[in-house]
Amino acid sequence: MTHKILIIDDEEKLRSLLVRIIKSEGFEVFEAKDLKSGFKKLEQTDIDVVLCDVKLPDGNGVDFVQNIKNSFPLTEVILLTAFGNIPDGVQAMKNGAFDYIVKGDDNDKIIPLLYKAVEKVHLQKKVQQLEKRINDKYSFNTIIGKSKGIEQVIDLAQKVAKTDSTVLLTGETGTGKEVFAQAIHENSNRVGKSFVALNCSTFTKEILESELFGHKQGAFTGAVKDKKGFIEEANGGTLFLDEIGEMPIDLQAKLLRVLETSEYIPVGDTTPKKSNFRLIAATNRDLKTESDEHRFRSDLYFRLNIFEIKLPSLRERIKDISVLTHYFVKQFSEKTNKKTLHISDEFLQKLENYSWPGNIRELKNIIERSVILSNGDTLTSDVLPYEMQQQTEQSTKPMSAFSMQSVEKLHIQKVLNYTKGNKAETARLLEIGIATLYRKLEEYQIQ
Repeated sequence: MTHKILIIDDEEKLRSLLVRIIKSEGFEVFEAKDLKSGFKKLEQTDIDVVLCDVKLPDGNGVDFVQNIKNSFPLTEVILLTAFGNIPDGVQAMKNGAFDYIVKGDDNDKIIPLLYKAVEKVHLQKKVQQLEKRINDKYSFNTIIGKSKGIEQVIDLAQKVAKTDSTVLLTGETGTGKEVFAQAIHENSNRVGKSFVALNCSTFTKEILESELFGHKQGAFTGAVKDKKGFIEEANGGTLFLDEIGEMPIDLQAKLLRVLETSEYIPVGDTTPKKSNFRLIAATNRDLKTESDEHRFRSDLYFRLNIFEIKLPSLRERIKDISVLTHYFVKQFSEKTNKKTLHISDEFLQKLENYSWPGNIRELKNIIERSVILSNGDTLTSDVLPYEMQQQTEQSTKPMSAFSMQSVEKLHIQKVLNYTKGNKAETARLLEIGIATLYRKLEEYQIQ
């Protein structure tokens, strides 16, 4: 890649000399005799480094540095002056100049300086590209789906992202709660700061407390040195607590105190610390029911439930199954070095008829397995798991209004409506196991 250098100087002989010297180093060089034409070159071409005289017919190079950095922040500027002037040099650096050198005296510094400036530009562009890739990965635009349910959820998340409000993401396992949490963070005022994620169901009470609040050396057996907790790591950024419904009651009280005062005390310490973070929590439980039945602190529930976003299950997004399937097939075809596979209508029909208790995560796993097992250039239903292959059209046949199946289906639908789609609560009220409920939902094709 050839780096582009712009020389702005009204002395034609000096400019021509600099052009020859810099071109001999393999750089592509552009020229301008004043600030106006120099700025036009910057607008027309992606310039890496500007060599600019201080005294020009239409202005001062020291002031011009600020204009360049405001409009082209990745472009570096080296100022050239006929007479060394300390105040000018100081102001030039304050305005964002890479360096300030004297013509004649510092000529031997120009080429080494150019290489250093170009290296800095190259690193800045790499960082910018990396940040863009990260932002793209977690932007709302990358959330796949065109169903009304998912579009409504994205709209809500975009609105709350710009605030500092606590967000509670609810919905079944595998619906993409962490993806939404990341997208909210990346579109918030805390973007660029830490995004720290902790799954509350992964640890015992003691370890979870240490992970969350940190600990002092000697606080317990094995605490051989001080350890920062996730609350401290999230200072200035976002703390994502997944499966918060699994957090022990006494830790819930400590978390509530942090949310209300921004203060916490590491395990084994006596001195409070402060942390300014935004909390995004997620759960697949019905926290309202949990708090009513004293399995979750009601005061913490109300503190968390400032802005709830309920993510729809895959069964509620039937029209998105095709889009998601094509996306995952392309992804796993590339991963396994296969030509992107075609998808048979029968394969897609089986996917759309399935109840998806594991939601998008389960669909992703099944597509990866199917791509691996496929032999030809088309995905057919014979590579799907046994239970999906055995699906028949029986479940789609209209039922008699007088049959027991019709009565059962209607009753399940009524209870689901009563619980606003909460499967665990529905199973409890029906006095059946959650696995039985899912089997019934699949059998009767209840969305």
